Amino acid sequence: MGTKINELVSDTKKVISFENLLNKEIAIDAFNTIYQFLAIIRQKDGTPLKDYNGNVTSHLSGLFYRTLNFLEHNIKPIYVFDGKPSELKSDTIRERRKIKQEAREKMVEAQEKEDFEKATRYAQLTSTLNESMIIESKKLIEYLGIPVIEASSEGEAQAAYLVDQEDAWACASQDYDSLLFGAKRLIRNFAVTRTKKVKDTTTSVEIEYISLTKFLEGLKINREQLIEMGILIGTDFYPGIKGIGQHTALDLIKKYGSLENIIQNKISIRNKMIDINLDIVDNIKEIFLEPNVNQHYPKPKWKGVNYEKVEELLIEEHNFSSQRVKNALRQLRKQDLSKRQASLEDFFKKN
Repeated sequence: MGTKINELVSDTKKVISFENLLNKEIAIDAFNTIYQFLAIIRQKDGTPLKDYNGNVTSHLSGLFYRTLNFLEHNIKPIYVFDGKPSELKSDTIRERRKIKQEAREKMVEAQEKEDFEKATRYAQLTSTLNESMIIESKKLIEYLGIPVIEASSEGEAQAAYLVDQEDAWACASQDYDSLLFGAKRLIRNFAVTRTKKVKDTTTSVEIEYISLTKFLEGLKINREQLIEMGILIGTDFYPGIKGIGQHTALDLIKKYGSLENIIQNKISIRNKMIDINLDIVDNIKEIFLEPNVNQHYPKPKWKGVNYEKVEELLIEEHNFSSQRVKNALRQLRKQDLSKRQASLEDFFKKN
């Protein structure tokens, strides 16, 4: 979910391309990305891709082709996996399970009526990421020579920490909570520019870049105030105040300076007083300002692709098309060979 501040970001975000990210290290929120693949990579009736044994493979398909695309564009991805979630996130997790169950029931009903468009729409809300999928995803990423970082808790917080430590240039996630965690640079829609259909309209989905510093300067607030806005609007750790959207939250924080002042002044919205326990406010602010991160992660290193292991995992274990996988890897082999030749030429020139 994350904090809904899309309208406030619109004046700050910039549209960029892969060319702008040449040789850049990008810390990717792995769970966020894998959930996208599970949601959108589906068959006509809304069911996810599966191998002959009935195992879901949508996540592997998405990771494989997306990561190859990064490598072909000389981008250095780092996949950051979530650790143990905060106890304050338990309500959000329960609510998500409820939504998934309701969506699953509606999906089955639509499939029985052969309304596949509706079935697909509901199916996208049913995605579940289990331990087996996580293990397989890490295997594939490591076989592709890409570093995996284990977060202590929130993947977004860990990714922001990597940027702060200069082990990554930017974070990649769809959730704006990354900004609340202090991500200096956030990239959204991190894929080749594509199109998507919304109702009967086809729109272009482009890569977005957001600078936290410029965003805060544009709003004339600081990061702590941004977090307090998030509490009013709603985050994964607090449902927010009903009736308060992003613009109202911004106006309130700018007028009163802080949530504490808003509460102490007994400010009302739509005849309902804003009343939040200040201990809860402090706990949520601590999650964002002093997050639980893994400070002893291994320094990210990019290795050569283990082509044999990739083929073994995708083709032999999960029945991926041998021709498609080998064709995709062939392109990468050519690029690897080209890089090695260029490196040798450079060596001989210097010596």
